[in-house]
Amino acid sequence: MASTTAPSGTATVRRKPAGPPAPGKSPARLTRTPTWAWALPPVLVLALGFLYPLALVVRQSFTPESLEDGGASLTPYTEVFASTAFREALTTTVWLAAGATVGCLVLGFVLALVIAFVPFPGGKAVARFIDVFLSFPSFLITLALLFIYGSVGMANGAWTGVTGAAEGPFHFLTTPWGVLLAEITYFTPFVMRPLLAAFSQLETAQLEVASSLGAGPVRIVRQVILPEALPALAAGGSLVLVLCLNEFGIVLFTGAKGVTTLPMLVYSKAILESDYPAACVVAVVNIVLSVGLYSLYRVVSRRAGA
Repeated sequence: MASTTAPSGTATVRRKPAGPPAPGKSPARLTRTPTWAWALPPVLVLALGFLYPLALVVRQSFTPESLEDGGASLTPYTEVFASTAFREALTTTVWLAAGATVGCLVLGFVLALVIAFVPFPGGKAVARFIDVFLSFPSFLITLALLFIYGSVGMANGAWTGVTGAAEGPFHFLTTPWGVLLAEITYFTPFVMRPLLAAFSQLETAQLEVASSLGAGPVRIVRQVILPEALPALAAGGSLVLVLCLNEFGIVLFTGAKGVTTLPMLVYSKAILESDYPAACVVAVVNIVLSVGLYSLYRVVSRRAGA
């Protein structure tokens, strides 16, 4: 008990210390918003902005125009899979994506080696420019190539000016090889960026020890640098493969005749032919391929620590 000393002539008052609250009474609590309430807005935005339109695309792919009641059928899939246009578009998409990925891996590895291990004036500025390059739209690179290698581009203009010929020899930009060149040019920095990050963590002592033991540059790259760069190469290559699979702007702006990829086939079926069920079928196939490759990219990135 606590006591207080009162002035002379007054009684001493003793006070009991404050005890625990009476049973059935709890201290006041701050009102807290439930966790599900914070998750609800982004889930609604995702559902209305992405999942609902995606569900409509999938539903339309099972609804042929011949069924007026809107019933489901596999007819659009069987018709699209049996068409030559779809098989050619799928083949073109796969080989362009695979070829561009291989080209980006080789070119990106060589350029990243030069920037990281060969000192030259402006090396740091070039490394920073790689980050800026990633923000460029794909059609901008295609337009730049058209200015250089187009039918009336700088290369053909220089050729006709020197030789007096009626036209220049550079017409490859409107072929599949032109699309491949444009994709390699645009997507190579997507491989270089993780490689430069991996090279920055490589201990230079390993290179110095290998060099002191008599290893040449090629052997150092093969036995010291390449093993350290494999995770970054795998992550960058997986990302480039996904991006090339869905690339639309480069194929459209090059004007390559006879080059029809899956995204171009979706555009052709939906806009030019108004065949929406077929366009949705091709879109669903493209989505399945993209999700599968993106899952592979996430697994590789996780293992690479990217």
